[in-house]
Amino acid sequence: MSTGPTAFQVHAADNVATLLDHADAGTALRIIGAAQEKEITAQEAIALGHKIAVAPIAEGAEVTKFGVVIGIATRAIAPGVWVHLHNCRSQLDERSGSFDLHTGAPGDNAHG
Repeated sequence: MSTGPTAFQVHAADNVATLLDHADAGTALRIIGAAQEKEITAQEAIALGHKIAVAPIAEGAEVTKFGVVIGIATRAIAPGVWVHLHNCRSQLDERSGSFDLHTGAPGDNAHG
């Protein structure tokens, strides 16, 4: 098992884990937590605190963390891919698919 970067999977049914370290593309990550410990390869650079897919997530499928749905995949997401605003949207705010990838600012300039 890898001694490099680690990600934490909160609930055994979660399809994402949260990085506890920065990971570069091609880096083997150790997934720890509620599920059986495993290793996946980061498919792109992913920053500390961000989510990584630990299982395939189909377009339109639920993204789960903490054992609950936190969003909907806007495209297919393979294991090892960064899960963020570019491929996941909120069920509560339809505008979330247009948020700026890095700042989270709404792209439609709507306020309120």
